[in-house]
Amino acid sequence: MQIIQNIREKGAPITIAAISLALIAFILMDAKQDKGGRSTSESIGKINDVNIEQSEFSKKVLILETQEERQSGQRPSGTRSAQIREQIWNQIVAERVFYAEAAKLGIEFTSKELDNILKSDDPSNPLMQDKSILNPETGKLDMAKVSEALTNIKKMKGEQWDMVNSQIIEPQKLTSTSTKYFALLNASAYYPTWMEEKDAKENNFFATISYVQIPYQTINDSAIKVTNADLETYIKKNKDLFKQEAGRMMSYIGFSQLASPADSARTKGVVEGLKNEFLGETNVKTFLARNTSSIDFDTNYIPKSKLQSPYIDSIIKLPIGLVYGPYVDNKNYVIARMLGSKMVPDSANAKHILIATVNAQTGEQLLADSVAKKRADSIYFAINSGANFALMALQYSSDGSKEKGGDLGTFSYGTMVPEFNKFCFEKPAGSRGVVKTQFGYHIIEVMSQKGSSPAYKVGFMAKEIFASEETINLASNEAIKLSAEKDPKKLEAYLQAKGISKITVPTLIKENDAQVGQMQDARQLVRWLFEAQKDDISDPMPVGDQFVVAIVDKILKEGIQDIETARPLAENAIREEKKSEEIIAALGTSATLESSSKKYTKEILSVGQDSSITFKSQIINSIGNEPKLIGAIFNKENLNKVSAPISGKTGVYIIKVIGIAKKTANPNEDKGQLKTQQTAALRNRAATNWFEGLRKKATIKDNRSKFF
Repeated sequence: MQIIQNIREKGAPITIAAISLALIAFILMDAKQDKGGRSTSESIGKINDVNIEQSEFSKKVLILETQEERQSGQRPSGTRSAQIREQIWNQIVAERVFYAEAAKLGIEFTSKELDNILKSDDPSNPLMQDKSILNPETGKLDMAKVSEALTNIKKMKGEQWDMVNSQIIEPQKLTSTSTKYFALLNASAYYPTWMEEKDAKENNFFATISYVQIPYQTINDSAIKVTNADLETYIKKNKDLFKQEAGRMMSYIGFSQLASPADSARTKGVVEGLKNEFLGETNVKTFLARNTSSIDFDTNYIPKSKLQSPYIDSIIKLPIGLVYGPYVDNKNYVIARMLGSKMVPDSANAKHILIATVNAQTGEQLLADSVAKKRADSIYFAINSGANFALMALQYSSDGSKEKGGDLGTFSYGTMVPEFNKFCFEKPAGSRGVVKTQFGYHIIEVMSQKGSSPAYKVGFMAKEIFASEETINLASNEAIKLSAEKDPKKLEAYLQAKGISKITVPTLIKENDAQVGQMQDARQLVRWLFEAQKDDISDPMPVGDQFVVAIVDKILKEGIQDIETARPLAENAIREEKKSEEIIAALGTSATLESSSKKYTKEILSVGQDSSITFKSQIINSIGNEPKLIGAIFNKENLNKVSAPISGKTGVYIIKVIGIAKKTANPNEDKGQLKTQQTAALRNRAATNWFEGLRKKATIKDNRSKFF
């Protein structure tokens, strides 16, 4: 059965959708308990005093790294690996915290629940997506095949089991548990009748006001002095605004290891020296291989749009056999030789039968090359003798297109691997043949071709521009000289004397980071930062394409920011407080709209005639978001008289409430709309903030930096 085969294939990517959600925990809940005891490896962290084992964490990281490698064909970079570790850590924390809360509420994912799902013929049952488990006559589940599938899963071990567990079981458990949890949250959103009546009453009344606004910018910032004592007092009063995470602030000096102009000129000379030989060469493929071109030779004729060269317009205008260049392309010096052109179709439609020699995802050998070739030739002979192509594809092909008789549909030039592409676009429609690719042997039939555009064959002789040993040594020596200045003042003097610029990283660096500013793969640097003391200067470290000398500018502990760190945010707020006090003092104890207007040459304005100012208003037209102003407007003591000055977000206000009136009743108004809206708002707040609330209550200890 295909669904089991997909999991059996070691490392095959299993998409968490449709079929993936099919195999969820079923028997696996029992099977999981039989896989051995808890690991005794070192703890990489704790959540509410429960260890996260290093082996468990590393296994999850490895699974995700391996999956990405199979999809991209490349190992994740150091920075990407750090991102994966962060992702897995956050996932584990979220799941542990969430499942602990679900358990308190009696929410669980039961075998009976799963059994009901998997034995149902409802279209929502993910097993219904696998046609091999269905009865072809009824279109319903074949229970014998379902039982066989579950039995096979029970037998899985090692990497197969880990893959099923991480990509199928855990996501399904999370989906089921969270669905129940959110159902509880939604059901708990209660909007009482008394509150509904109160809100309705407040929404039915609107105010009109006259006011004078004196903006804080009326007073110049330079006229207001903010002392350290002011900052300290403000920070103590507003601790929640100045919470900080633990971390480091740093600056650094980088010495580039990139190729110098001399290195570039040397590479250009090498390429120029090959130009005449390239012109006279009869076997271009051999020449490029012999001279180790950094751009592979493609024997196909390629449309202009697929030729990756900044000078392609000039190259394709060359007469056959001539050479263009040298020119710089990315990090290479290149010469290009025009080898020929021809018209090729824009798109093709083909069908095929694949006799796979390797697993496309893992590289594991499935068939010996000779066996696959013999089988492909036999199938090709049978089809040429009258056998039905679609039936042969269904019986023998390893490709997913076999369900469609091998039909790949219409595809553009360059979509397929080179050998397959060459056959489909350079052979005429109706052609049939056996073609070998990296996947195995294909029996191909070209059904049709559309359009026609010129394509070109070009040979690129390229040499990468490398930094010489001399260049690298020069950068290293400069970094060593600088790092010898271990005193910060002497370092600054050295930089000034040499005209060297220091770069300050503006963001907080955390203990598990792998990127620092624009520098990728900087894990070694981060580890040094957290072992060093304030004002320490590092030895040179290779980071990317430079040698880095780093300075620890500040060590921040978790808690409340110090004065200097808090200054940018606190200073402006304090300055506005002092401006407010100064403006209010200048207005006097009996300020009126007229006296305030005259004092600061500000116009008396009116607002609210459009019924827009209610107690629930978030914004006042022409004024903005001023909650204190709303409160003052609906304070009965301010009705029909001038208020005391009010310190708002953007300035000081003096208001006079002209009146508070009831809105005209709307006969078409839905009386239940307010309740519906408020209940929905309560549910949205619960859905948005639930996890952050649980996480803050949890005790989380992160020891990852000791391992990575």
